[in-house]
Amino acid sequence: MILEEDIENKDNQQENRHSFDEPRQNYLQYFGPYLLAGLAILSLALVRLNTEILGGEIENPSQLKVSSTELSNIHFEINPKDGYEINARYGNLGPKMIDAGVIDSPKFTDVYKQSQPLTPEQLEILTKGSDQKIKITTQNSYFLLNYFWAVGLANKSEILDAGEMVRDGRDQAGNFASTGGWTLGKGNAMDYYSKFTLIKLTGKQEKLVKSVASNVYRPCCDNSTAFPDCNHGMALLGMLELMAANNANEVQMYEASKYFNAFWFSGQYGDIALYFKNKEGKSYKDLDGKVVLSKAYSSATGYQNVKEWLSRKGLINAPSSGASCGA
Repeated sequence: MILEEDIENKDNQQENRHSFDEPRQNYLQYFGPYLLAGLAILSLALVRLNTEILGGEIENPSQLKVSSTELSNIHFEINPKDGYEINARYGNLGPKMIDAGVIDSPKFTDVYKQSQPLTPEQLEILTKGSDQKIKITTQNSYFLLNYFWAVGLANKSEILDAGEMVRDGRDQAGNFASTGGWTLGKGNAMDYYSKFTLIKLTGKQEKLVKSVASNVYRPCCDNSTAFPDCNHGMALLGMLELMAANNANEVQMYEASKYFNAFWFSGQYGDIALYFKNKEGKSYKDLDGKVVLSKAYSSATGYQNVKEWLSRKGLINAPSSGASCGA
């Protein structure tokens, strides 16, 4: 922040410099070599300071040390061409949500018309249900984001009823992006909030969901999936609940979350994959989902640290674009 007195000092200094005329040229000619030497020493000191405090060398950001081929390979590591399949089926979730009102079918389909119209298969999943196993791909990731957002919002959940979302009272829970931002239902989002048993969970499965959700972060904020205040968090909560109901274990849930997050935040997870590839020599598929999704790497703060490391090493020269947290 620049204080007013700083501006005044700079103005005074500017006036003083303007008061030099010909004597200024003589002054610079005489002291010029000493000033240059001083600047050189200062530059060396700054380089040393960067190395000691930031823990790395200053790299030339204009000369990236990663090839386009490597970046392409990393993209297909985080977003596999054949997608990522979980051991759960759509079943009749779509029709259930339409009957409950949390999804208004015309509103839901209209939101896709201008950019990525729903396919006949997706319309069937939504309106009639499907026995297909759920597989996230580049082509359906946007459909699944809103589909599972509705699931997470409406399904009866201890996380929604007693967690961070209602910390300031249930009457305040409608002010988050994941609630106030849901406009694809027949009524107000809070009319459906944790109201329906779309997915039946045992007490043990509910605990598993809470345990995993509490350790899965997303790069748009510093909140875990146990605090699903945006669409990505709410959607991932819905996906985890469906996996738990289908007897998935903790490792499988973390692994699935690693890929769902990567499809929804492809730019950020491309950077995270690049970080692990260069720092630890590991491919994305070999990374422990619990580690990748932890606050240290997948939260907004953790991701910022990843970007800073990549930038210092000359592996990126511009921030990745973020994902929107709305319908």
